[in-house]
Amino acid sequence: MSAEWGGRSGRQGKLSQWLRGRRPKEAATDHGGREALLLAAAGAGLPLAPAAHPAPGYRCSCDRVGCPTPARHPVSFAWQTQSTTDRAQIERWARHQPQANFITATGMVHDVLDLPLEAGREALERLLASGIEVGPVAESDDGRLLFFTLTRGTPEDEDEWWPCELDCHPETMDEHPGLRWHCRGSYVLVPPARLPGDQAVHWVRGPEHPLPDPLSLLEILTDACARYVGEEPDHANAAWPLRR
Repeated sequence: MSAEWGGRSGRQGKLSQWLRGRRPKEAATDHGGREALLLAAAGAGLPLAPAAHPAPGYRCSCDRVGCPTPARHPVSFAWQTQSTTDRAQIERWARHQPQANFITATGMVHDVLDLPLEAGREALERLLASGIEVGPVAESDDGRLLFFTLTRGTPEDEDEWWPCELDCHPETMDEHPGLRWHCRGSYVLVPPARLPGDQAVHWVRGPEHPLPDPLSLLEILTDACARYVGEEPDHANAAWPLRR
């Protein structure tokens, strides 16, 4: 499957140009536009909570010395219970904290498949060309592409949960290079968000697109990640276990 995608011509080339040249109709400095985008995300069922924002000098608004994730983390330790889709609450947060980013808590309604940007762009191009339904997709200027999907659901047995940090441990790196699956206990920034160094997180495909089943995307995403690190994809391991 990979060989036929080695070149860029015809329809693929047009898709590639569209994906690289398109920018969402976001007004990053327009608070009305920011609020509308946040409400659209909440209206699509993505639970939101306030997050930190950039401070001068590549610092974080949390003022923690050496913050490891500046402008990328929630402001409250209770973010999981605080996250909501309530329109009135989100309007209050957005108006009282005009500089704040927002996170969306995963594993409640949706999961997020998080890829290196180059691999994600290739995968998105292939998914669209193949006619596979793709949901919302966000791009982070620090080099990641985020695919929003339905969550795999809440199992009856709490021990059946598996962690989201799939590329953070040595035993998973070879099988799933560069791919993170954010599920319960995790979060991602939701557009529009600002990062240090005049970087941003923005929608490539907005929240008006229905959330797909993650398994419908998984083979192409894992294939693109394997190609990204210069390896042949192991399709025997492409469908990861959904239970521990």
